[in-house]
Amino acid sequence: MKLAVILVNYNGKQYNEACIDSILSGEGAWELKIFVVDNASADDSMQMLQKCYHGEERVQIALLNKNYGFSRANNEGIRLAKQWGAEAVLLLNNDTEVEPDMISELAQCAMRHPDCVIAPKIYYSDRRDVLWSAGGEVSPIVRKVRHIGLNQKDTGQFDKERRIGFATGCCLLLPRAVIEKSGLLDERFFLYYEDTEYCFRLRKMGIDIWYCPRARLYHKVGASSKGADSPLCAYYIARNWLLCNRLHLRGRYPLFLFYYGINRTICCLLWLFRGKWALVQATWRGIRDHCKRRYGRARIAEETANR
Repeated sequence: MKLAVILVNYNGKQYNEACIDSILSGEGAWELKIFVVDNASADDSMQMLQKCYHGEERVQIALLNKNYGFSRANNEGIRLAKQWGAEAVLLLNNDTEVEPDMISELAQCAMRHPDCVIAPKIYYSDRRDVLWSAGGEVSPIVRKVRHIGLNQKDTGQFDKERRIGFATGCCLLLPRAVIEKSGLLDERFFLYYEDTEYCFRLRKMGIDIWYCPRARLYHKVGASSKGADSPLCAYYIARNWLLCNRLHLRGRYPLFLFYYGINRTICCLLWLFRGKWALVQATWRGIRDHCKRRYGRARIAEETANR
């Protein structure tokens, strides 16, 4: 059985080796290959990887000519995985570390639930007994997603294997049959909400998402976007949340817009009170670009990268 692990890198010098080493030291009967897809990083992360893993056939590096975002880089990795003959693909953030048996546990869960997507239990990297995600769920009306168990100390309260409504793109095991049926990630999102849209698409097609609590992962939350409290994050959430729900809510979309307006207004008022005017500006830019159907990488990403 061939499993491809897709790691997207963008200036991830401080994260890659710990992630890759944790994968390579793991258990399991899968024939494993790690595809590191680099979004034209400006640091020397790829040179470091080429030096550290020179001669390691299980690690393959693909260099993109510019930063195409999370969705396209993962899609490029999936294409490489299919060329290699992978029977399943694991999308994994490079700012993570896996338990030695995580991939094996995900694989066993996939065997129990064929042609389904599998997600692990995810902890904070710096608080390894505190949950970041024990699967996800979706609210019934405006379809807002949330992580189950967020910020809760793990006492075994989420140790039941079960179907879930949403799984974060931080770590997703996708059988090849699922990829062939559902297609690739939507590249308009660039960053944020591509996983939400993908989960919504899976559910519409009748493809189940299963949470596997025995598979454990540690995540350096916010590393790829410099934290949730940043203009980059505010922009993409404002824009991509609208895009995702426009694609999937149909008749309930006007009701969502009412909720969205209240939600973003409250956030902007709080940011103004804290003197974070840049977050307010980024939010309004995101809304404006959605209205103008401007997707992909945004100008604010260039501005943020140059600060």
